[in-house]
Formats: sequence, structure tokens, C-alpha cells
Amino acid sequence: MKNTALTHVHESLGAKMVPFAGYNMPVQYEGVNLEHETVRSGVGVFDVSHMGEFFLKGENALALIQKVTSNDASKLVDGKAQYSCLPNNEGGIVDDLIVYKIADNHYMLVVNASNIEKDWNWISSHNDLGVDMQNLSDSYSLLAIQGPKAAEAMQSLTSIDLVNMPYYSFQIGEFAGLKDVTVSATGYTGSGGFEIYFKNEDAETIWNKVFEAGAAFGIKPIGLAARDTLRLEMGFCLYGNDINDTTSPLEAGLGWITKFDKEFTNSENLKKQKEAGVSKKLVGFEMVDRGIPRHDYEIADADGNVVGVVTSGTQSPSMGIAIGMGYVPTALSTPDSEIYIRIRNKDIKAKVVKMPFYKK
Repeated sequence: MKNTALTHVHESLGAKMVPFAGYNMPVQYEGVNLEHETVRSGVGVFDVSHMGEFFLKGENALALIQKVTSNDASKLVDGKAQYSCLPNNEGGIVDDLIVYKIADNHYMLVVNASNIEKDWNWISSHNDLGVDMQNLSDSYSLLAIQGPKAAEAMQSLTSIDLVNMPYYSFQIGEFAGLKDVTVSATGYTGSGGFEIYFKNEDAETIWNKVFEAGAAFGIKPIGLAARDTLRLEMGFCLYGNDINDTTSPLEAGLGWITKFDKEFTNSENLKKQKEAGVSKKLVGFEMVDRGIPRHDYEIADADGNVVGVVTSGTQSPSMGIAIGMGYVPTALSTPDSEIYIRIRNKDIKAKVVKMPFYKK
């Protein structure tokens, strides 16, 4: 089990620690609902240092990224980031990721913790272009400082204009008195904020300064459990739950990051799938009757036929209702379609709704 550079800090704060993607990670501190609300209304900090960072350099760096990712990275300018995915050869997804353009011929790819080795091997296997690739995942720490008060709370630590930083842009500069920190207006919560990348040796210094600067704003540490409820309320896919090696980006509602004006891994087959139409779709649903949907619960139609599976589900802390995501036949994918979630051998009524569930 790996530790992040801040594991001892989480333990000293009394966090409940769990194994996650091969790391010893804080799942909660004071309780999921309280931590969730802190991010929705104020500012909270997640240690997500388990995520992976690959750096690609060289005159063919963009060409390699274009070959292995579904989105069009040629649209990126310096200081902009892009959500994308790595399609496989079978119509599924190797991983979803964020592509950062640092400069011409210089990119950072941020990948999911559980897929670091898999993604590295996949991209490397396509690197017949002489691109210089570095996997610096074990050298970098990452904090997600999220919530509507994040910019105001952190502004004293940097000369970067946080309030006016556009979504999915980033700057590399001074933060908390340290140089070469990447400050990115990205995150997984839907409540705004930043993700900051820095070397492991600076982790404790930055953590302490972040909490000093945020003290007047009620800043708190947040665990992975609230990260999951926050992202689910926004309808954001979680790799391993909602998308995986067998789910097509088009089935998962990720057509918007699947650009067919370029060639990429399996693009020809995905283009045919788009033209023919998908047979199943990832949808959001709210429970009509009492019951909480969970990962891998079966989804049935009105006649009791099993037609799909729940990929994510929870009791929404912000809305006070049970919500979930799952794959259903296209005929049942339109809003207000009636579906049933099989909970302890009972079919509990739910209805398909448009995502995100949580509207600010």
C-alpha cells in the first residue's frame, strides 16, 4: 500500500483511512454529508496525490496525443486543459484523462490512479514517434481546493488572478511562497475551485499554508467519500464504475469529447457506431419510491425484465433524494422514462432525469 506525502497529516487529523487504487487514502474526516456541504457552500481540500502525471515532450508530442485520445488536442493553446479519453481497440475506454498544454511540444496528461501503469503501457505502445515520455506520478502531489469560496480563500497565496481564471485553464507560477506550482481551474465537484500540482517535498508546507489562508473561510479537509457524492450529483463519470474497457464513449454520453475530424484509436468503428446509433445509453435517474441504488444493482423495465445495471448511486446530500446512473436500452433513455431498480429482490420505481442532478 502506497502513502501520499500527506498520509501522516490525514492520520493525525483523525481521518478514516481506506485502501484506494493501491494507496492509503482518507475516505472521511467528520462525515460525508458535512464534508459535502462544506464544498457546496464554502471551501474544502482533497488530497488527490494518487492521480498520475505523465509529461510528453518533443516535436511529435501533439501527434501522439492526437493518435491515442478521442478529443481534438490541436485546439489547445498554452495554458489550457482539455477533458478527453483513451479509446481501446474494442470500442471501450482505457481511461479518461485531462490533457494540459504547457507549451508547444510540451504536455502533461493527468490520469486515474488505478490506471497509471495501464495507461503508461498503452500510450507507450503507440509511441513510434520518438516522443520523450516521463511518468512522474510518484514525484508529484495534487490538492483539489474546491468550493465557491476557493478563489477568495487562496488569493493571498499567489499573484495569479484566481477569481478571473477561466474554467479548464491553468498557470504555472508562485503559490504559497513556492515556485513552479501548477494552478489549474479544474475539479470534480461542480462547485468551482482549483487543483494544484507540486513536488512531494513541498506537500506539507503547501498544505499548512492553504489551511492558514483558508481558516477565515471555514476551510476543511475533505475525504474521498464526499468527492464521490459531489461528482455523482454533477453526473460526472467515474472510471471503473460508469466507464470502463467495455463501455463506448458514445454510450457513456461522451460524444462531446469524441471528435471525428481526426483519426485516433478505433475512430473508424466508433464513427460507424455513431452513424448507426447506440443500443444502450448511460442515464441519470432519481428514485420515485423509497430505496437507495448501489453500484451493480440490476435495472428492470415495467414488466420485470432486467434491462441494465446501476453504475453509481447514492443518497444525494444536497437534494435529499436517492440518485444514480446506469446503462439502459436507448428506448428507455429519455427523461421521465420509468425504470425499476432491483433492491433486495424488490423492483423499486425510478425515473430517468437529465443530468446534472444538482443545479446551482
